[in-house]
Amino acid sequence: MLLLLLFLVPHFPCAALMIRCQLNVLEGEKYMLNYYIPGDYLISGIISTSSSVVQPYSFFMPPTNRFVSKFVSFVHVLPFVFAIHEINQNPRLLPNITLGYNIYEILFNARITYDSIMDLLSRGQENVPNYSCGRPKNLLAVLEGTDSDLFSHVSGMLGIYKMPQINYGVISHIPEQKHHFPFSYRMSPKQEPPHLAIVKLLLHFQWMWIGLAAPDNENGEKFRRTFTVVATKKGICVAFSEILPVLNKKKTKALLQYFSNSQANVIVCQLDFQASFILTIIIHDIEKTNEIFGKKVWITTALTDIGVKYFYQFVNLQHKHFLLSFLTQTNKRTQTYDLNTYFSILKTFVKTAFRCSYSSPKLSKRIWGRCTEKENWEIPSHDVVADILSEDGHSIYTAIQAVSWILHLVFSSQLSRRRMQVGNHLVSQVVQPWQLHPFLRNFQLYNLSMDNIYLDEDGNPVANLDIINWAMFPNKSTVGVKIGNIERETSSEVKISINQSAIRWPTSFNQKAPFSRCTESCLPGYIKVMREGAPVCCYDCSPCIEGTISRQEDEAHCEKCPDEQHSNKNGDQCVPKVFSFLSYQETLGFSLALIASFLSFTTAFVLGIFIKNRETPIVRANNRDITYILLVSLLLSFLTSLLFIGHPKKVTCLLQQTTFSVVFSIAVSSLLAKTVVVVAFLATKPASRMRKWLGKSLPNSIVLSYTGIQIGICIIWLGISPPFPDSDLHSQPGQILLKCNEGSVIMFYITLGYLGFLATICFLVAFLARKLPGTFNEAKWITFSMLVFCSVWISFVPTYLSTKGKYVVAVQIFSILASSLGLLVCIFVPKCYIIILNPHMNTKQHLRMKNFERY
Repeated sequence: MLLLLLFLVPHFPCAALMIRCQLNVLEGEKYMLNYYIPGDYLISGIISTSSSVVQPYSFFMPPTNRFVSKFVSFVHVLPFVFAIHEINQNPRLLPNITLGYNIYEILFNARITYDSIMDLLSRGQENVPNYSCGRPKNLLAVLEGTDSDLFSHVSGMLGIYKMPQINYGVISHIPEQKHHFPFSYRMSPKQEPPHLAIVKLLLHFQWMWIGLAAPDNENGEKFRRTFTVVATKKGICVAFSEILPVLNKKKTKALLQYFSNSQANVIVCQLDFQASFILTIIIHDIEKTNEIFGKKVWITTALTDIGVKYFYQFVNLQHKHFLLSFLTQTNKRTQTYDLNTYFSILKTFVKTAFRCSYSSPKLSKRIWGRCTEKENWEIPSHDVVADILSEDGHSIYTAIQAVSWILHLVFSSQLSRRRMQVGNHLVSQVVQPWQLHPFLRNFQLYNLSMDNIYLDEDGNPVANLDIINWAMFPNKSTVGVKIGNIERETSSEVKISINQSAIRWPTSFNQKAPFSRCTESCLPGYIKVMREGAPVCCYDCSPCIEGTISRQEDEAHCEKCPDEQHSNKNGDQCVPKVFSFLSYQETLGFSLALIASFLSFTTAFVLGIFIKNRETPIVRANNRDITYILLVSLLLSFLTSLLFIGHPKKVTCLLQQTTFSVVFSIAVSSLLAKTVVVVAFLATKPASRMRKWLGKSLPNSIVLSYTGIQIGICIIWLGISPPFPDSDLHSQPGQILLKCNEGSVIMFYITLGYLGFLATICFLVAFLARKLPGTFNEAKWITFSMLVFCSVWISFVPTYLSTKGKYVVAVQIFSILASSLGLLVCIFVPKCYIIILNPHMNTKQHLRMKNFERY
């Protein structure tokens, strides 16, 4: 409201002066710096390169004690001097016109900023805007490098007069809304990279656990808030987010604790001029009190050259700390100098070139330090000027040159279009600040396009950025090394590239990036498992299950291998599965084949014994033909097991189950025929014709009929769904099991069930006939053999179902061999014992004597 009153009373200077006096009393006394040289037209500067502590006004202290200067204030003054001096010396640029400058040091203070602008806009000695008294200043434009808050203050006041406001700061966080500030321009691109570019840089080095530090102002708060959101979306966790306090011991102590004790070895900082100094002093203080503090990476969004000098001066970049910042690719600054030497050169030059006096206006209690150029002074050597202009002042120099050329264009345009005749002379009209705007807009676009700079969607100049590693070498030489670049592909996407070999790591880093994570990375073959209630960067590692892999570190999910492949031992690669089947080359297959062959030869040997002794009573008793059939079926059953060994093929798959079931049906039905014949012979009278008929026809009928049923079942099986070669990709890890698929599982179990049915009937009949009298009664041996047979196949079913891989085939082979061997041993070993070892028992006299003893 007070500012509005100042501009609403241009015709009432006394009222304005009264209000002005009241404001000064309320604010207290402050020390203000002003650098000035007169000229036909003035280019003003609002600079902030000094921090200050403003003390309350006191009548007991001299004015010089009311201001405590922390830094020199002429770092940005000299580019004004050099640029204006060069323009005035150029006869082709603005002939017969002299440029001057009027520079204010505002000390990052809003009240001083307002007072400077009012002094700038006032024509008299007192700070009264619109008070038409005194010589016009002919102000053309105002150059400023303020932050966003002060930018708004400056723009609000200058906008009333349509005064061009040109921002030169490489780290000036001015508002992005160009339409709100139509009279402001930027002659240098934004040096601060997009948040996504910094995030991609962090991801490149796998720095997932970081800290944030920013100035204690609106820009810092906005940075910490917005950067946290972008980083979190990419899986980066912010361990702490703190402000860089100004003269607050309590907050500084807390920040020292964060920097010293946190596991976050990477701190992303948003630094302005003041924050750079504060951060370097904090790091310096930590190193003095904590010797183990080190291996920290400092990533600054943007850094002035003076800020770089502070880091070289106060931070051990050679051994402990790694500093990265970003520079526009139009900037060629790579070399820095000793801070004390640099300031010494500037101080010497300022004392030579300027004459300063300190006074207070009559209507103001503020102390002004006004410095004007001396009449006779020499410009430093070209090398010194180049060193100064290679710093942040280069953008000031460029902006002043641009304004001078625009003024030249305005004069040329006026002389060609509008001339006023005064006597015999031609005089051009006085140029007003608002007349520069059309030329400034066109010049801005032209100037930026010539330097690989373009305007973003908000109308602000932007450029691609270089990533700079500020290194210090053992000989104390310092250099900014380009280690990568950032290219803006679209408004929301950036491309980052890093030259790993160009990085100069501090000596304590051992030539590698430091670790900055909440937990160790999950190696390939493992996945991240989130901890409940912990940040996303804090997790545990779990190995991938069989058949799945993770190829990269910190994978969230395991990738399933193709069916023909499986995961290797480390779980980070899919490898082809090996083919598996019961072969003759392996020990198990060879052993089973050897056993089957041996038992086959043994059965053939028994068959030969029975054929050789076919006329003996023990062979002729119990139906000799059925005995031969039983021995042949047992021989075939042993040989049938060989069909299950080897690479499964179509023929072997068709023969395996069908041959096995038919051969066993013959064997079991033969035993059943033997048992039924025993019962029939014992139950029939000796002179009966029925006994003669039963002795020859019944056994053959039983064998043929029961075997024929099994053959019919097998024919139906082969017709409906025959067995076929198949591969099992999932039963055995890392293996492709080649096997014979039964086709119809129901038919397979029907054949087994039918064999069980025959064995059960045979067991029951033999069990009932085991005590009947008779010569060489086999019923008891058949009973025992069926008990062994049934035990083997009853135990086969659960074992078959629970076994996997080639061992399923081995179980079936074992069952075939065990059950066949049980029949061979139980039925024929007692007979072979009599035939070979006790032949006297195999005679008619022995049989008659044995029968006589029974009766």
